[in-house]
Amino acid sequence: MPDDLMTIREMCDAFDVTPRTLRFYESRELIFPERRGQRRLYDRRDRARLTLILRGKRFGFSLEQIRQLLEIYEPGGTNRAQIAATLKVGQERLADMERQQAELGEAIAELRAQISEAEARLAAMPSNTRTG
Repeated sequence: MPDDLMTIREMCDAFDVTPRTLRFYESRELIFPERRGQRRLYDRRDRARLTLILRGKRFGFSLEQIRQLLEIYEPGGTNRAQIAATLKVGQERLADMERQQAELGEAIAELRAQISEAEARLAAMPSNTRTG
């Protein structure tokens, strides 16, 4: 097997994913391994695409967004359209994440206040020494 091809097991080990994950990405037409009988062999292009897929997923991009961004890649080209589209999706996702962060910060502050209030109320109550 040429050095630039990897088996499904090698891909799983290299990228810390499961075979099921790789087959799922293949079924969604995000990666296109070479098929030799029942074997799947992954080349440099598949590895590069998987790197981008995993990065996109970590940032919260949908698989459809990732697929669309991968589709506009032009081997050997400037990839201006892909870079511009990725920038736009990235800016939108960042705005969503910042909004979620602000909402989470508010919820944390409110929960802390509620916990403090409950602790104070509990501390002000007489202890119940009876058990059972």
